[in-house]
Amino acid sequence: MNLTLTNLTKQYGSFTALQNFNYEFTAGVYGLLGPNGAGKSTLMNIITDNLKPTSGSVRFDGVETSTMDADFRKILGFMPQQQGIYPNFTLERFLYYMAALKGMKKADAKPQIEKLINLVNLQDSRNKRLGGFSGGMKQRALIAQAMLGEPKVIILDEPTAGLDPKERIRIRNLVAQIAFDKIVIIATHVVSDIEFIAKEVLLMKRGEIIDSGAPHILCEKIDGKVFEITADESMLDEISAKYKVGNISKDEKNIYVRVISEQQPRFACRPCKPDLEDLYLYYFDQGASQ
Repeated sequence: MNLTLTNLTKQYGSFTALQNFNYEFTAGVYGLLGPNGAGKSTLMNIITDNLKPTSGSVRFDGVETSTMDADFRKILGFMPQQQGIYPNFTLERFLYYMAALKGMKKADAKPQIEKLINLVNLQDSRNKRLGGFSGGMKQRALIAQAMLGEPKVIILDEPTAGLDPKERIRIRNLVAQIAFDKIVIIATHVVSDIEFIAKEVLLMKRGEIIDSGAPHILCEKIDGKVFEITADESMLDEISAKYKVGNISKDEKNIYVRVISEQQPRFACRPCKPDLEDLYLYYFDQGASQ
């Protein structure tokens, strides 16, 4: 099973939203990581056939998806970034409605809906109106509808946007649980969404892939460039001016500033093992780095 993107480009007049994008996805979780405007949502909409590319192709198992029509929609699950949800529908009614839109018979949809409601841990809210759901509950309802029909390809666009840490963890674990035999592509700018569950991460900037690979392999590329400076308050402005700054913590005596730098900082510091958040700062933070 593979989803192959070949030379995908999307232009709006003189503006290029996606530039010559090439990648092959197989079963597992993939993270599309980049700042707002990187082209993530454009790519998602092209894969789901909600947007036509200016050039290039999307193929599933060698067949161009634009020629598959309903056959591709049957194997595709999509959770959009916007919570386009029906506030007066109960959860159960919403899922039956979405199943009907996917062409599923009610008899076939019923056991799947039962399973999915339990999987997303909303069994106590099945007869409650969606308008009364919390943000996290709505996100879980949207993930459930994306999984109707047992799709082989699932696209999640910013699945944890606006959620508290507890809901983020719950949704992250849910995604890891469903990805065993599916292609799951998550577009996000929240590093923690994908750091521990992604098979591969694609770093996007201005519509292009600037790097890709397994998270630990990507992080190795900035080994020796991450440091923790021991500082006091009077040093913070200078440190921020010289380096890309990550986490800042403090104890009774000192302030500890995690920075990204091509050379060892000219302050008391220790080297740190890079993580995906450091990698994000390295590629996307516009702050100083010397």
